[in-house]
Amino acid sequence: MKCKNKISVLIIIVIFLAAGCSRRAPRIEKEVVEHHGDDIVIEQLENGHWQMLVNDEVYVVKGVCYAPIPIGKSHLYDYMCDPNKPWMVGGKLMEEMGANTIRLYQPGDEVSYCQAMIEDMYYIYGIRTIMGHSLGFWDYPPPNYADEEFCKEITGQVLNMVENFKDTPGILIWNLGNENNYSFDGRLNPWSSPEIEALGSLREKRDARARIYYSFVNELAKKIKEIDPDHPVSLGNGETVGLKIAAQYCPDVDLIGCIVYRGKQFGNFFKEVKRKFDKPVVFTEFGCDAYNALEDKEDQNNQAKFLKSQWLDIENNLAGGPGEGNCLGGAIFEWTDEWWKTSDSDRDSWSVHDTSATWGMGAYTFDAAAGKNMNEEWFGIVALEPELESGINKRVPRKAYYVMRELWKSSR
Repeated sequence: MKCKNKISVLIIIVIFLAAGCSRRAPRIEKEVVEHHGDDIVIEQLENGHWQMLVNDEVYVVKGVCYAPIPIGKSHLYDYMCDPNKPWMVGGKLMEEMGANTIRLYQPGDEVSYCQAMIEDMYYIYGIRTIMGHSLGFWDYPPPNYADEEFCKEITGQVLNMVENFKDTPGILIWNLGNENNYSFDGRLNPWSSPEIEALGSLREKRDARARIYYSFVNELAKKIKEIDPDHPVSLGNGETVGLKIAAQYCPDVDLIGCIVYRGKQFGNFFKEVKRKFDKPVVFTEFGCDAYNALEDKEDQNNQAKFLKSQWLDIENNLAGGPGEGNCLGGAIFEWTDEWWKTSDSDRDSWSVHDTSATWGMGAYTFDAAAGKNMNEEWFGIVALEPELESGINKRVPRKAYYVMRELWKSSR
């Protein structure tokens, strides 16, 4: 769909019409994009809070990270081309749960199939899509954001993605990167340049990488907005690492997409974001696994308990809430379990639901004493069974699904 866009900036001062109704809070700035699709606006209110409007209605992201890989397949499987259309089962369950958004980590290899899936989710189930791009972070060879040719190649991929999907109904946000900032200290997917290596201390090298990376993302954001002014651009970031530098070198993003695992609640996260980079934030991952590494068994109760607590913390920090007012919602990690994940290079293991934890996080107190307690194959709020129904693995919602359904159906 081609359309002519007109952009105007309105300064609007309004008063509260009803207590607790954040949409009626005084606005200090609003950018309205007129076109034939959705009007998607991120605005800051006079009280400093942030909110997103879609067609002039407050939109809180009630989302799930979506990568429904079948049992026996790995992340290389392009589920968007699956003739059994697993998203038709998933979308119905999501709609019944009150979800309104999915987060995709990358566009599918086949553009038309990916477009069709996004449109199905939107038109049939009312679910919009955060479209992501990892900026080559997990590709081989490893990324090097100090390399001009590498950045040129990634820029081409990102702009091609935007061109392909900008007019696809249901697109909500472009999310650039995932946890790429964890490479700054050189421990994860390290990259460098002679200029960086010539610096004296590890801190100087880390900060130099941060400046280079965030400057690159900022240039991408500006180029995206030239092609598509209709959808916000998000900086994908792991936790709050590097956000002080991002504030200086990446001002053209509209919001921050953060991956955060801090246990039952997010602690000082919202204050920290506000202090380091005063932009609104959406969680592009949060959650709790459904396996108890200490007791060596499935644990649906603690998963549900932790997710409920996390979402209530998010609600407290929405616009109009008692918290910082800089949260726009979030996407639960994740929709379905990923049986391939613990040993992605071992094909035989893809059909085994591995119970080995791969990393540890003490804030998940129910099994923190196990040391490594985060079970990557067990984060789904919907379990997969080997039994097939309509050509796909049977979906079995866990307790967390029903707890979140109660929260999302009753919340604003």
